[in-house]
Amino acid sequence: MTAHPAERSGDPFASLTGQGLFRPAQERSVRMRGVTESDLPELHRLDREVFQEVAYPYFMLRQLFDMYADHLLVLDDGEALQGYVLAGTVMGTGLGWVLGLGVARERRGEGLGRRLMLEILRRLRHDGVREVRLTVEPTNAAAIALYKSSGFSPAAPEGGLRRNYFGPGEHRLVLELSL
Repeated sequence: MTAHPAERSGDPFASLTGQGLFRPAQERSVRMRGVTESDLPELHRLDREVFQEVAYPYFMLRQLFDMYADHLLVLDDGEALQGYVLAGTVMGTGLGWVLGLGVARERRGEGLGRRLMLEILRRLRHDGVREVRLTVEPTNAAAIALYKSSGFSPAAPEGGLRRNYFGPGEHRLVLELSL
């Protein structure tokens, strides 16, 4: 019996891709695009998957879409949304906020969050935003590492930690970036 070419290359799992256990890389590609109204139910599903009890209610996503559609991007693999980023701006201040960035659990570690962050920062800079802020759960080490590697640092004066930011016991780290 001849070994599968992928087995000869040293990847013992590569031969399993044809059996449906793993999706081949070309089927896993995603396209970044602006969100559409018809995406809202799927975006809500993804947001609930990523953020669980602190996910946006559907009506809020609908209103954020109406207000910030130019700064609401999704990653679409043709079957489902695999990630999204949402930013809002404060008119006349040069300030923007990243209001949400999430990637489907099974797609984490592929650089999709970084791809979303870089594109939204590019768009915000293009639109005249000079400073960007975001909040993150203080124990979310992966997200904090992504944000810091993108140039964000803790906001003054408390070193970024804001106790009870989202209510009692809901602390958040506030990070900022000058563009």
